[in-house]
Amino acid sequence: LLVGDIAGNCRQVIEVADRGIGIPAGEHKQIFEKFFRASNADGSVATGTGVGLALVQSIVDAHGGRIAGMAREGGGSLFQMTLPVKRS
Repeated sequence: LLVGDIAGNCRQVIEVADRGIGIPAGEHKQIFEKFFRASNADGSVATGTGVGLALVQSIVDAHGGRIAGMAREGGGSLFQMTLPVKRS
């Protein structure tokens, strides 16, 4: 999705959703911290080291964008990245 404002600034919005185990409500502010794993993530269901979202956030930040994560209706998570679009 490409969105713009009155000043002519454009942003690319990218959404990624999953149907995983979700993230407990009180832990959403921590999900972009390096090595953070949600309290409901056990090794048999959700594998990983907790660096993926921290890495994505650092890339998005380096490009002047922002990222947010939230619970998805029906289960899982929704991540929304907004990146500025340079006009040529």
